[in-house]
Amino acid sequence: MPASSTNNLSPSNIHSPGAVRLTTLPPLSLYVHVPWCVRKCPYCDFNSHQARGDIPEHAYIDALISDLELALPSVWGRPVQTVFIGGGTPSLLHPESLDRLLSAVRARMMLIPDAEITLEANPGTAQAARFDGFRAAGVTRLSVGVQSLSAQHLRALGRIHDVQQAQTAIEAARNCFDNINVDLMYALPGQTLEQVLSDVRGVLEYAPQHVSAYHLTIEPNTWFHRYPPQLPDHDSAAEMQQAIESLLASHGYGHYETSAFAQQDNRCRHNLNYWQFGDYLGIGAGAHSKLSFSDRITRQMRYKQPREYLRRMAAGGAIQTSNVVLAKDLPVEFMMNALRLVDGVERRMFAERTGLSITVVATRLMQAVEAGLMVDSAERLQTTLKGQRFLNDLLASFVESQ
Repeated sequence: MPASSTNNLSPSNIHSPGAVRLTTLPPLSLYVHVPWCVRKCPYCDFNSHQARGDIPEHAYIDALISDLELALPSVWGRPVQTVFIGGGTPSLLHPESLDRLLSAVRARMMLIPDAEITLEANPGTAQAARFDGFRAAGVTRLSVGVQSLSAQHLRALGRIHDVQQAQTAIEAARNCFDNINVDLMYALPGQTLEQVLSDVRGVLEYAPQHVSAYHLTIEPNTWFHRYPPQLPDHDSAAEMQQAIESLLASHGYGHYETSAFAQQDNRCRHNLNYWQFGDYLGIGAGAHSKLSFSDRITRQMRYKQPREYLRRMAAGGAIQTSNVVLAKDLPVEFMMNALRLVDGVERRMFAERTGLSITVVATRLMQAVEAGLMVDSAERLQTTLKGQRFLNDLLASFVESQ
């Protein structure tokens, strides 16, 4: 691999298209997208599609394996640290299909012995009964999309499960896996602070190793965007966020990312790789990839519609877009991920992951420190508590400084 040239892109030429030079490649993860769900939620802007009848499960697994094989030259010889199977609702897959997929991954990639393999699952009696099969197939971490333990708010979110099914799924996951995450949402239509804390307390009764708490936001191209519900105001939502953080901290959950909380060493390794600007190969309908090479960083996206993805894969490949990230865009992309981490990242990681000198953002960093949004540190890039609260404004400032 070429020798270091992190100094060959400076503030004076960062706007010029040109190759970066990476002396080491970042860790690599694999993301697998399963695009179907039972019903599209009104807040969801993910690439998910309501299943109408049986999904083409066998054909889709075949396509995923072919997709992986076509991508192998781009990642050949690189160890894979984590696998994340997301959606949609991946737990709609039968365990036998998941076993075939993961067996194919192991046969074709250098999956490290203790790789974290996460599967997203939605509550429901039939799916909970499959948890043992998922574990036998090789899943090591289950992420359960509960969102709320209130019947009122489950209805408001358009969820297909009820409170009892949510509780059953958490308990089944806890009994089957050594590492589980439970997803919650807050600032829901008509929700009060006490209702938020009731949800969190209800989840804490099962002592999951990880909790994700997401602020409900109205995204374009969703039902809620077309018919907006009445949500708690900004101050109330901020109060909810702080109360969640305090309650989880009192039960031993470390707040390590904007929406993520973990006991001890149970932080999500896959998501950490995203936030630390690591690499990931994405296969499946609509999957995104970020892949680094010695002289460039690339991004890819597969065709989104499941039927189109399957048709394209049958014809020889489903990559819709592929481009080299311009040097001028790399600082913003790095910061948008790294500054979500409460403890930030080591300062040296900027040069290692972007191939750029830290001097290209020196002025913006100094301004952020002076504004009280970032810590004045020679070792880390890290936000202050104020910076965490105004993270979007801080990230926007890096965009404006390009």
